[in-house]
Amino acid sequence: MDVELRQLRCLVAIVDEGGFTDAAIALGVSQAAVSRTLASLERALGVRLLRRTSREVTPTATGLRVVAHARRVLAEVEGLVREAASGQTSLRIGYAWSALGRHTLTFQRAWATAHPATELELVRANSATAGLAEGTCELSVVRRPLDERRFDSVIVGLERRLCAMASDDPLARRRSVRLADLAGRVLLVDRRTGTTTTELWPPDARPDTRESHDIDDWLTTISTGRYVGMTAESTAHQYPRPGVVYRPVRDAEPIAVRLAWWRDDPHPAAPAVTELLTALYRAG
Repeated sequence: MDVELRQLRCLVAIVDEGGFTDAAIALGVSQAAVSRTLASLERALGVRLLRRTSREVTPTATGLRVVAHARRVLAEVEGLVREAASGQTSLRIGYAWSALGRHTLTFQRAWATAHPATELELVRANSATAGLAEGTCELSVVRRPLDERRFDSVIVGLERRLCAMASDDPLARRRSVRLADLAGRVLLVDRRTGTTTTELWPPDARPDTRESHDIDDWLTTISTGRYVGMTAESTAHQYPRPGVVYRPVRDAEPIAVRLAWWRDDPHPAAPAVTELLTALYRAG
């Protein structure tokens, strides 16, 4: 079966215009072309779609169902075309957990002022590429390296590592903690998007781990006091939570914040985003 968009447009035009003559005018083709196109669609589907008399043209029962499907297909295609064409006027930036932390609002406002013609949307996507591989964004903010064969990225800033713990945890009384303080604890990690692995600790002093896949679940579980977590500084700014406190891990290396994009399809706004984010992190 080989159904073409022009055939669906022709069918809808006949129904909407009430006949072949007016459909031909609406489509800018001859009446004979409309008749041939409809006939080819009926042959492809193997069903009769319209009843034709000397006075009117009406859909058959099957034709009504096909017309409804055709409208949906044509609307989807129209939306696809708009989406592709809007690449120069809109920009979606994905992130997994915490966007840009305390720089998020400043970045949004600075972008709107400097680039009013390109609408910015921040999209949360809890995947390894923060939505880039899934097609939900054109750029993404990630905090660990991506596959260099598919993606390019640049480091725009650094963030401290913080330990998240229950507010009544004994370690919460300290201003900061060390990795060794967490060696005997159970660490709650997100292996898909997280920045924490047991390789931060020596082989003989690595904490046990449990998995979490969502920031809200992560914080809720940590607030019980059974687990602790380690995360980027931006999480503390974006997700303050009653019952949870964050403390710097003073002997842990900082986390690199990267802006990433498809290697074979870079968005034209990538250099401007990189420049603005780098300036924000440098100033901060």
